[in-house]
Amino acid sequence: KCKLNTSCCLLLPPVNQNSGEHASKSPCQPGFSQSFYSVLISRDVLQGQGILKDSHVTLKFDDCMGNEGVVFQSSNPIFGVRTDGSIFAQQEGASLDEPVQLKLTASGPHTHVWETMVQLALIDLPSPQQTGNEAVQKSPPVIMFPGSGLDSTKGLRRQKRDWVIPPINVAENSRGPFPQMLVSIRSDQDQDISIRYSITGVGADQPPNEVFSIDPVLGKMFVTKPLDREHRSSYHLRAHAVDMNGNQVENPIDLYIFVIDMNDNRPEFKNQVYNGSVDEGSKPGTYVMHLSAFDADDNTTANGMVRYRILSQTPHSPIPNMFTINSETGDIVTVAPGLDREKVSQYTIIVQATDMEGNLNFGLSNTATAIITVTDINDNPPMLTSRTFSGEVPENRVDIVVANLTVIDADQPHSPNWNAIYRIISGDPSGHFTIRTDPITNDGMVTVVKPVDFEMNRAFMLTVVVSNQAHLATGIQSSLQSTAGVTISVQDVNEPPYFPTNPKHIRFEEGVPAGTSLTTFSASDPDRLQMQQIIRYSKLNDPADWLSINRTNGQIVTTAMLDRESVYVKNNIYEATFLATDNGSPAASGTGTLQIYLIDINDNPPALIPRESQICERMYRNVNGVNITAADADTDPNAGPFVFELPTFPTTIRRNWTISRLNGDFARLTLRYQIYLEPGVYEVPIIVSDSGNPPLSNRSVIKVKVCPCDENGDCTTLGAVAAAGLGTGAIISILICIIILLSMVLLFVVWIKRREKERQTKQLLIDPEDDVRDNILKYDEEGGGEEDQDYDLSQLQQPDSLEHIISKPPGVRRVDERPIIPESQYPIRPVVPHPGDIGDFIHEGLRAADNDPTAPPYDSLLVFDYEGSGSTAGSVSTLNSSSTGDQDYDYLNDWGPRFKKLADMYGGGDDD
Repeated sequence: KCKLNTSCCLLLPPVNQNSGEHASKSPCQPGFSQSFYSVLISRDVLQGQGILKDSHVTLKFDDCMGNEGVVFQSSNPIFGVRTDGSIFAQQEGASLDEPVQLKLTASGPHTHVWETMVQLALIDLPSPQQTGNEAVQKSPPVIMFPGSGLDSTKGLRRQKRDWVIPPINVAENSRGPFPQMLVSIRSDQDQDISIRYSITGVGADQPPNEVFSIDPVLGKMFVTKPLDREHRSSYHLRAHAVDMNGNQVENPIDLYIFVIDMNDNRPEFKNQVYNGSVDEGSKPGTYVMHLSAFDADDNTTANGMVRYRILSQTPHSPIPNMFTINSETGDIVTVAPGLDREKVSQYTIIVQATDMEGNLNFGLSNTATAIITVTDINDNPPMLTSRTFSGEVPENRVDIVVANLTVIDADQPHSPNWNAIYRIISGDPSGHFTIRTDPITNDGMVTVVKPVDFEMNRAFMLTVVVSNQAHLATGIQSSLQSTAGVTISVQDVNEPPYFPTNPKHIRFEEGVPAGTSLTTFSASDPDRLQMQQIIRYSKLNDPADWLSINRTNGQIVTTAMLDRESVYVKNNIYEATFLATDNGSPAASGTGTLQIYLIDINDNPPALIPRESQICERMYRNVNGVNITAADADTDPNAGPFVFELPTFPTTIRRNWTISRLNGDFARLTLRYQIYLEPGVYEVPIIVSDSGNPPLSNRSVIKVKVCPCDENGDCTTLGAVAAAGLGTGAIISILICIIILLSMVLLFVVWIKRREKERQTKQLLIDPEDDVRDNILKYDEEGGGEEDQDYDLSQLQQPDSLEHIISKPPGVRRVDERPIIPESQYPIRPVVPHPGDIGDFIHEGLRAADNDPTAPPYDSLLVFDYEGSGSTAGSVSTLNSSSTGDQDYDYLNDWGPRFKKLADMYGGGDDD
């Protein structure tokens, strides 16, 4: 018991008094660090006032606002909490013989309330004098069901029904032996009846099953295997007590089993290699990168508290410890100046993470590699390799490189800190040059963009400055070697002559005769500093070949009359091109264009439009005329308005026709009133005059077709034909010819139809396609077997002469030769046979041919070649007909006299 007339304090983890600093390292979570605190205190701690006075229990709490105005309250009146979070016994009679649970409440100034549970219990440890087997083992605690208890005479007092069962703490990775007893559960009714105990929950009858077990008779609960806090940190079970019939004897009680963490997991980095970067020239304290390691152990204990440190740095330039790492957060920062990418572009750092708050003797460690790249800044200005450069350029040339400027820059190549930009700050007021940067070498190429003239400038003195695409870093000054002078010499070349006025414009009237001098088109030589040169002129392009130019002075003279209406004149302008060539080395030439504006004169008479038209033979709706106008190749005032008039000869023109003026350019040609003309084509002469001074006239003829018209005033078809010059008799003759031609075609078609009908009714001949006598039939060739290859072809050949045949005795001849007997006489066909006699003639010819032995095929024995023996095929005579019925062979009678014998043998029907 802890009887206090002074304060009695117990020790818990300390309250965070530096919450502001912690908040800057990691995100702050307001409240208690744990929802449940379980503290085991040795009995010796409660004995002796001196020890109690110095011991205390402190809660870890942070409201993320400095804990100002936070008030702690305890639910147990025996134990109180000070403002610093220490728990103390404030009444006499406080005892920890049995575990005590109390709820602590923290109230903030902003009405926030946080709660946590604290359990205080005693633990008996062996005294220093006890060693080995002499150490007294404390028996497992006995948990009684609430609401019942044993008498005080038996050593136990009755418990309150609202008593909270303390949690059971089990260390992870225990080596056993298993099963290992944890607690003993009892009911005070086990003296009267038999009780059976059981447990339910995760770890008992729910997966993972059978982690915990209980003796159903004695109520002893065991753990059956080692526990792993990283797999599961706590278990919630319920203990039950029933009688032999299964009736509930006690209300179930809750058992909380907490797995005590052991340091069995090393810190693990997420990556084995981390990449970071820092600008060169960074000040000490500059953030570089962050590394973090995770420890699966309890991070509220030292087992899971990881600390970081740097093991090594490579290279050691300029010092071995250029960087440091925050031991708690893993942030790497610089600690010394002197980072220079041009000297060291990359550092490799080995970082070690150790748990147990970095205790190297007891903690577990792991390492990772941090690669820090020193990034470039523009701390090196570009420097030209020389203070002066030179080059030369021919005059009148552009887009050529005349000088090459080289530069040195120690910064990162092909970056904005390295890329050079060149500027001409003096010596080129007219902008003849520019400097382009070579993207590969970073050199400056002085390029001519505007032609230079040797006669104007013989040399240029340029001042060039070079800088980087990016601005120089703070505190870096430009180098004196960033400026240089460039001397460009201009080379004189023979320049071509040029025409001061190009193109040159002159005005002349058209019709100027050949030999007229128009102008002098001379050129100048720009090479004033060279020896006086001679210029010669020639014609380069003269489309109409109207002009010539004097070779020495450039005087232009016409060689033909100029005509404004020529196809070579566009918009009244005739254009010719001339060439001026000097005698330099090499010779150079220039071109000039002469444009002659031709002034129009009245040299073209007007032409009548249209040249053909048609009108009705009689006036229709008081309108019966043709609108006429004129075209003139000249322009105003030498063109319209035009004057139209009929000539006085022949007199019939003015007697039949009249012209009325419509406007300045149009007039109307009509028949006079009550004048009737026969349909036909009439040529009407008309005189057209323009408005030139003097005017020009033209006698033109218009062909007018006079024709009968319908009610709409349009010429009819017959009228158009008549107007074309055909009379009525000619038209009737054409129609009669057409009728006769159609009749002849009809008669021919009728005769063809009748002849076809006669051929169908009287079949005299067989179909020509079925007649095989006068046709050559080619059948497929069938090759013989192996025994059919040796035969004599001489038996099949025609003899070269007939002498051997004549010398043979009578009756002996070749069997394949034509018999030598007088030929039979065939009937002679009449010259003009009657159609009815054609059949008789054919039958007589067939009969004579059948009785003629000289007519092929010859009725003789034919000898064929030997085709070999040993055929596996049977005799053809063994073939029998499978037909059992009678077959009609009467169709053989229709095959002609050659098949008459077969018809007599098989035909006849009932005659057989």
